[in-house]
Amino acid sequence: LGARDTLRLEAGMNLYGQDMDEAISPFEAALAWTVALDEGREFIGRDVLEAQKADGTARQMIGLVMDEKGVLRHGQAVSTASGNGEILSGTFSPTLGKGIAFARVPAGELGQVHVDIRGRQVPVRVVKFPFVREGQAQPGVLAEG
Repeated sequence: LGARDTLRLEAGMNLYGQDMDEAISPFEAALAWTVALDEGREFIGRDVLEAQKADGTARQMIGLVMDEKGVLRHGQAVSTASGNGEILSGTFSPTLGKGIAFARVPAGELGQVHVDIRGRQVPVRVVKFPFVREGQAQPGVLAEG
């Protein structure tokens, strides 16, 4: 299960019950591509999703990479310029040799992002996921230089 969890996180795939559930909309789970709001496609909750698409959501899911030694874990507090959130899924990526995570944070300007690891504010980078595709780090995931 640990290997599967690492692979799905590297591939940028949500885990139901941890990264998303019935209280999280597809827009908050970075799954907007799964929503078809085409004319004539009626379904329960369409009005809520249309409003979220037009106005945005209060929270957003982001990818994090920690360049320092260590592992990012579920439940760790994340601080951004827009407010605090938490890590949803986190692990050490053997492909990248770094800690990676999904976090849900308030929407808006992120600024410097830090994760609280045992009382210490550790800097992390926000990156686009998937973190790894076809066994290779995606652009921007590994530190420049």
